[in-house]
Amino acid sequence: MTRELVYTGFMSLDGVVDSPGGKTEGHRSGGWVMETEFVPEAYSLKADELADTTALMFGRRSYEAFAPIWPRSEDHAAYKDLPKYVVSTTIDDGDLVDNWGPITILRSVEDVAALKQEEGGAIFIHGSAELARRLAEADLIDRYNLLVFPVLLGAGKSIFSREDRDKLNLKLRDSATYSNGVAKLVYDVVR
Repeated sequence: MTRELVYTGFMSLDGVVDSPGGKTEGHRSGGWVMETEFVPEAYSLKADELADTTALMFGRRSYEAFAPIWPRSEDHAAYKDLPKYVVSTTIDDGDLVDNWGPITILRSVEDVAALKQEEGGAIFIHGSAELARRLAEADLIDRYNLLVFPVLLGAGKSIFSREDRDKLNLKLRDSATYSNGVAKLVYDVVR
C-alpha cells in the first residue's frame, strides 16, 4: 500500500493559491484569506487534517516561508515533531531550521514517488503550488483538500496545470459551504 499524498490549501474561486496570508508573499492582492469574514467552522477542515497528517511536504519557497514561523506557532504545534520533506534542487542541509522535527531534502519527483512507496501514513503538502503542479502532472497527488474562498484574483500561482493533458477524474469525498461564502471541497483522484 502506498502512502497518500494530499494537497491542502486555500484557493480563490478562479484557482489561485498565491499569497493567501499576506502581500509579503508576493501577490498584489495578498492576504485575501484574512479579508474574508472569519467563521470558525469554515476552518474545521484544517483541524480535521491534524489527525490524518503523518508528515509534511513543501517546495523550497513554501518551506522558506513557513520554517521561520510554524515551529513557534501554537496553531501548528501538532506538526512540530512530524517528519518534513522539502523538495528542492537548490536547498542544502545548512538552510534547514533546527527544532522542527526531522527534515529530509528530496531532489526530484522520482524521490517523491519512492517516498510514497514506503510504509507510513498521509503526507500533506501545504502551499507549494509549483511542487503540487509537478506532482499532479506525475500522477502522484491522491487527494485535494481545498477551502475555496469567494474571491476572483485573475492571476497568480495555481496548483493546476494549464498544459494540455489527459483528463483526470476526481471523486467528491466531502463538501460543505459556510456563511462567509467559503466552500470546503475534498476530492480523491480517481485512478
